[in-house]
Amino acid sequence: MTFNEKDCRNYIDKVRKLRLGEGDAAAIHAYFSKMQSFSPGFFFSFDLDDEGRLKNVFWADNRCRQAYKEFGDVVTFDTTYLTNKYDMSFAPFVGVNHHGHSTLLGCGLLSNEDTETFVWLFRIWLECMEFEAPQGIITDQDRAIQNAIEVVFPKSKHRWCLWHILKKLPEKFGYHCQKASILSSVHKLVYESQSADEFEHGWFSMLDMYELKNNDWLIGLFRERSRWVPCFLKTSFWAGMSTTQRSEGMNAFFDGYVHSKTSLKQFVEQYERALRSKIEKEFQADFKSFSQMVPCVTRFDLERQFQSAFTIVKFKEFQQELTGKMYCDIESSDEGSFSTRYVVTEDFTVHERVKEKKFEIIFERDKCTFSCSCHLFEFRGIICRHAIAVLIRNKLSAVPELYILRRWRKDVSRLYMRVKINYNG
Repeated sequence: MTFNEKDCRNYIDKVRKLRLGEGDAAAIHAYFSKMQSFSPGFFFSFDLDDEGRLKNVFWADNRCRQAYKEFGDVVTFDTTYLTNKYDMSFAPFVGVNHHGHSTLLGCGLLSNEDTETFVWLFRIWLECMEFEAPQGIITDQDRAIQNAIEVVFPKSKHRWCLWHILKKLPEKFGYHCQKASILSSVHKLVYESQSADEFEHGWFSMLDMYELKNNDWLIGLFRERSRWVPCFLKTSFWAGMSTTQRSEGMNAFFDGYVHSKTSLKQFVEQYERALRSKIEKEFQADFKSFSQMVPCVTRFDLERQFQSAFTIVKFKEFQQELTGKMYCDIESSDEGSFSTRYVVTEDFTVHERVKEKKFEIIFERDKCTFSCSCHLFEFRGIICRHAIAVLIRNKLSAVPELYILRRWRKDVSRLYMRVKINYNG
């Protein structure tokens, strides 16, 4: 969206009707105008009320917009009060890059947190990103955000932040004489249920055991279980994310530069410094992935394939699964016409007690393709230890390219990394 100088002056005249600090409106004008003159890809939008007062602001530089093309498949969105001085919320859209780092994909300053405001913000963001909606979006349980997502991103999968939900458990059941047992039961159901049936059966048993059938909060959670319980969501790609902590982490990142008494003028100046620091860290991670090599821990050719393809962080995640294979045992196999079904048991420790879980892997040797009931690859884009056990049993030295996701590779030339950086620092 391009604003000429006259447009900007008109907006600033209206903005001055706000109780802004001295120089705040001019700083917003100067910052956006400067960035747009440096880079035509810089995008911004003002939302004014009927009296011409500034309600909301959105902006994204060209680097954010190009990064979205690489990492916009899954986005987290969370709001936080940026400054008590103006009672405005900072609303960043955050993705995860090839190093597993948070990457900013645009942000807004909001004067309200109602459905209308979020619909405006999401529509502007969608326009900014050339009307390509994310495949998945993670938020807290805010009803206004959910309403806006249903309006603007009707085809995107929407999940709730698991951490926010589980954090409420002590508060909701602090009164209950069996509080500790209830908390333990819910955590066990959430993290250990491998299927929807297993979760639902366990949930009803829990309600019976603790006489919680009439608990409105639990009734509401169960009704929306497909939005937050991992076993309902693990077959979709979420880049390994189940919480909005990426967004909160981005807020914390800016906390090093802004504080409760920061003016809007100071914010737009410090925003540049904060983002420059984050970009430099990404360049350093890229350089490290090319110049350093994490040593292999085995002699398997399979490991070397991932060592040469993945960034350091993602290769280490693969190595965790590879070494985790030692806790897995192939219990049985059943040969079919086109595929073989394996049952793999894994030993894992919970509260110093060793438990055993069973997983089913379907392996098609002719195509070298496989699927595991844990769905780690679908959820995180990393091959699981159960599948690795089967691959090694079948003496596979390499996997097809489809199992080496582009978004985790270190050898991909990404356009957003070549976008000119204009931050003055």
